[in-house]
Amino acid sequence: MKKYVKILPLAGLLFAFSANADVALKDSSEILGKWDLYAEATKLNGEQKAVTVEWDFKADGVLQTTATDSVGRTKEMKIAIKYTVENGEIKKQTTPGREKYESCKVVEKEGSKMILKCTYLYFFLTKI
Repeated sequence: MKKYVKILPLAGLLFAFSANADVALKDSSEILGKWDLYAEATKLNGEQKAVTVEWDFKADGVLQTTATDSVGRTKEMKIAIKYTVENGEIKKQTTPGREKYESCKVVEKEGSKMILKCTYLYFFLTKI
């Protein structure tokens, strides 16, 4: 009985760490297509800021972003940046035309939902 009492907390810790383990992508085929980026946050469980952005991961290594601003002068802004999937992570350009990349880990991917952790923000996406 004492053995089980000692093992139980250890098993709980292992389960807690595995629940927050990152999802390793095999290749870009797992993310290809259009995604609705509906929120971003500085912490995974922090306050989410609503956004209206569409990410379209294309097979040729281009991530087409389309941001919609209903109150601004530019109703829609489109930006194409490069991306690759390396070592299970998404590497995407930080600025178009510059060869500086940031790594984005897939924190959670279940069905049509995906959460990415990039350098400074968490991105919450739904497959369109």
